Amino acid sequence: MADSKLRALACVGPAYSPDVSSQDADLPSLVPPDIELVSLVKAMEEIDTVAIDGVYVMAHAPINAEFLDKVNKLGKIKVVSNYGVGTDHINLEDCRARGIAVGHTPGVLTGATADLAWALLMACARKIVEADEYARGPEYTVYRNMVFLGQDVHHATIGIVGMGRIGEEVARRATGFRMNILYHNRSRKPAAEKALGCTYSSLEDLLRQSDYVVLVCPCTEQTTGLINSDRLKLMKSTASIINIARGPVIVTDDLVEALSSGTIASAGLDVFDPEPLPRDHALNKLRNVVMTPHRGSATAQARRGMAELSLANLAAGVRGEALKTPCA
Repeated sequence: MADSKLRALACVGPAYSPDVSSQDADLPSLVPPDIELVSLVKAMEEIDTVAIDGVYVMAHAPINAEFLDKVNKLGKIKVVSNYGVGTDHINLEDCRARGIAVGHTPGVLTGATADLAWALLMACARKIVEADEYARGPEYTVYRNMVFLGQDVHHATIGIVGMGRIGEEVARRATGFRMNILYHNRSRKPAAEKALGCTYSSLEDLLRQSDYVVLVCPCTEQTTGLINSDRLKLMKSTASIINIARGPVIVTDDLVEALSSGTIASAGLDVFDPEPLPRDHALNKLRNVVMTPHRGSATAQARRGMAELSLANLAAGVRGEALKTPCA
């Protein structure tokens, strides 16, 4: 390693693997030439003599005070750069207390994630997964008029919980279906209301009125367990709930009960609690659930944008420059 090389610790997943190519095969070729990604094992072998300048995070590797104090013995870490927009696995306060900037990748994955919310919504509304299975199976030998009846999406009411960038994109797509758009957020968004024709609502009223509830909020102490049994019971029996936020926003056992009992019609889930679910989990056995394995931003275009932006944040941070997209 040349003396001029800046060093960033590569942390992939809860095991802190250094194998970034396991998540994005193109990423190693995009790393700036003046930066070396190093493994936790190598970093710890040299911890007393060779400084780490930054931390590069993929696949929700946990970053907290204990971890930072272990790897930052020489006090040179200036940045934690996250490949992704969600940072619930990074303790932002612990980073701030140590003067470490945190970067993430908003914007580049907004459209892709909103698209997946709509894919799940449409699949629930029209029972696409069940109908696909039937169309391929031995029972489909004659036309049957009243099987797999879904619910209209056009002119229905959609309730969006969390009106950030992705929430606004979900709402923008709803205008094309001429839907009544409700939203709940920590604060009102007058600009979005004007541009998208959406209406601010309390969470309880949104749940009562919506045909489709889409969860797009961050996972925080306040939103963990936000959708529980009592709130699920507020929803229409014909309604569907879509979760592209984080698994813990919904109480999993309460959701299983609501789906099993007919309290709500269906769920479209891209995230789970726990994640991944045990293979014998009750949710896996319910036919009124459509699942994707945390694929919100999984398009080729979004992934390339995430790689480029996260590496740009990393490079800026280790060089002592302002991050392109710092966390607030």
